[in-house]
Amino acid sequence: MNLLVIYTHPNHQSLNYAFLQEVIRGSEENAAIGEVKVLDLYKEGFNPVLVFHENKRRRDMHTDPDLAPYRDQIIWADKIVFIYPIWWGRPPAMLLGYIDQMFASGFAYRDKGGIFPEGLLKGKSVVCISTMKGPTHYPLFWLNNAHKTLMRKALFNYVGIKKVKFFEFGSMESPRGKQKEKLERVYRYFRGMGS
Repeated sequence: MNLLVIYTHPNHQSLNYAFLQEVIRGSEENAAIGEVKVLDLYKEGFNPVLVFHENKRRRDMHTDPDLAPYRDQIIWADKIVFIYPIWWGRPPAMLLGYIDQMFASGFAYRDKGGIFPEGLLKGKSVVCISTMKGPTHYPLFWLNNAHKTLMRKALFNYVGIKKVKFFEFGSMESPRGKQKEKLERVYRYFRGMGS
């Protein structure tokens, strides 16, 4: 199994970075995982801003040569892991900009003229690891589960990815947030995944 980890946090001293380290550690101890690649969007200097004009059209985004290395990573991956904080009930703008550009028509899906498109990323799976300051059940009770609905239905299912697992950790700035236990949980998941 090939694992692509997309890390989206500007601070390498953060809890999100600690989750990244546990994903890598667990994956390295898992014989079912052949290779792990990490895309650190901030370190990479990924430009999340969409630019369209007469020479750069949205309908051609799936063939944009500047995005070809990122498309190749997605094609290569069997499983894509997203690690990010939840800010204002949704992923950071950096990650949303990556999604806007990478999950483009002609690459991630194809319109068929009906209500739903043909998802072109079938067979892949996704794990989302997200952290937030608020309590764990805040998105469910106050935001009608907007974050999971956005990621699962509006994005991944739309492009053909049906297997989506969430680790949505709340109270991560609290001394009672059980951060060590949650890091261990993520490590164990990746160590045993696929076995």
